[in-house]
Amino acid sequence: MTADEQSATTRRWTPESASAFGRSVGTRTAVAVLAVTLLSLSLRLFALGSRTFHWDEARVGYWILRYAENGIWEYHAVIHGPFLYHVNKYLFQWFGASDFLARLPVAVVSGLLPLTAWLFRERLRRVEMIAVGLFFAANPVVLYYSRFMRNDVLLAAFMVYALAFYTRLFDTKKPRYLYLGTLMLALAFTTKENVLVYVVTWVGAAVLLFDHRLQLVAGADDRKAFLREEAREAWRALWVGRWGLHLVLGILFFFAVVIFFYAPRAGPTSDPGLWKAFSNPGMFPAVIEEATVGSWESFVSKWGEGNQKSYLSTFKSLGAVLWAGSAALLALSVVGFVTDRYVGERPRDVVSFTFYWGFVSVLGYPVIVENAFPWEVIHAVVPLVIPAGVGLAILVRWGAEAITDGDAVSATLAALLVLLVAGQVAATGVTTTYQHPADQYLDGESERNKLVQYGQPASGLGDTLERVRYASKQNEGTDVLYYGTDFYVEDETENDRWSAGGGWYDRLPLPWYTEKYGAEVDSTVKLNEVGSNPPPVVIARAGDRSAVADRLDGYRAYEEEMTLWGSETVFFIDEDYRRPQAGE
Repeated sequence: MTADEQSATTRRWTPESASAFGRSVGTRTAVAVLAVTLLSLSLRLFALGSRTFHWDEARVGYWILRYAENGIWEYHAVIHGPFLYHVNKYLFQWFGASDFLARLPVAVVSGLLPLTAWLFRERLRRVEMIAVGLFFAANPVVLYYSRFMRNDVLLAAFMVYALAFYTRLFDTKKPRYLYLGTLMLALAFTTKENVLVYVVTWVGAAVLLFDHRLQLVAGADDRKAFLREEAREAWRALWVGRWGLHLVLGILFFFAVVIFFYAPRAGPTSDPGLWKAFSNPGMFPAVIEEATVGSWESFVSKWGEGNQKSYLSTFKSLGAVLWAGSAALLALSVVGFVTDRYVGERPRDVVSFTFYWGFVSVLGYPVIVENAFPWEVIHAVVPLVIPAGVGLAILVRWGAEAITDGDAVSATLAALLVLLVAGQVAATGVTTTYQHPADQYLDGESERNKLVQYGQPASGLGDTLERVRYASKQNEGTDVLYYGTDFYVEDETENDRWSAGGGWYDRLPLPWYTEKYGAEVDSTVKLNEVGSNPPPVVIARAGDRSAVADRLDGYRAYEEEMTLWGSETVFFIDEDYRRPQAGE
């Protein structure tokens, strides 16, 4: 092999090599990507606050409200990263707490995901960019949990942003993309601890991409020469091109963002806190240590052991959710990857990288997750969007070429496949996200809604919560009294921060709502206290309904499920404090 041939074989992927697609990305493509992004945001913001808070949303939301009130926060791995705590604290203080506002950061961050297709414009064709954007916008799993106050979609989205900016860095050699990508990576570290799994999968995918390069070089001597040249170019970039300075600054920027988010916020005590350290700089070492070493120790103590359950049972549970919500995406991701890997002149890095990332996540998450909750599949679905978009674009191009060639059979088949994919995505998204977002079943009892987790209150609780809000606003003193050992908390102040005491967790999601309403709450296990000057709202388990009802006069009872099943709870509301509802 001559030097020229070796150079042609081993050359890097550059913006110039993207011209093999035979086009420059134009205004119409940019407009299409923007239109898909607006669709994505609209799907997330429409009726965003309509579903009653899930158990997990409610506990975190309650503690954010308490943090906004007392200014005290410290990292606990069991409730994951600090991003939502700090962001939502300010949103609640500025605009007032609501279900809509609590979910807004996740909805917006994920809603903007289609824009990342534009950052891959040197790596993807026009139709591929639009297809990728559509999958980000409408995939049922991503859409459902984009309307949920949890960290999983935030983590996946920030990592896609990071990859997109870093890819743009390689394409343009502009330092600003290094800092933008690093900001996104740092924000990902503030969301959830399994960001470390992302780092591992990225390293593995990068190794496989490097192996792609070596496979293009024939002969052991040529590979050695290739490795030496790669090392020399990296060295020149670091020192001659001053990328070493940018790399150091990027690392410092990363740790600055992470420390800012993880640093404890302290109340009026001697404990170290970020804001207190500015008036007492001697606290900064303790604050930095707690934000880094302390956070790491908390993470290891909670999540270091991984999944202690059967791999196969966990894989089966997560696989059922993955198939129910993303069957078309899974199939098309394989089509996109295989076609790009073996049919084209050479595989594209971004397609291979994201497929490896998603494929390993499908196999790996059953090993590491503590529980097979449906939101875990997000971490496999999101990276597979890119090869799936490539796969969908293949069907579109196949149909377009068939029309050009006058092949009616192939054109019809391609159109039917595209419509089948669109129909499956749309139908699943509409039923799971809008028609049955809090229901155990999608259609009677024939089809289970696999995206809804057990901690989601059943449909109907919202009306009763509105009655509780109205009664609390009309009352002075204790507004809500919980009865029974399930709900009893000896000292209500124990609930301010993790971990709350007694039966507080069995009350969820009610603490979020009573705190948001400004209701004064108490609890008891003594029946005689229920009937002695009772507040306008008394809450008990359904098993205690008769005993509590005998102690109350002039109350109307409403029975609700606090979870999907098995948590029947009765709300007794004083008729004098009850606003009549339509139809009553």
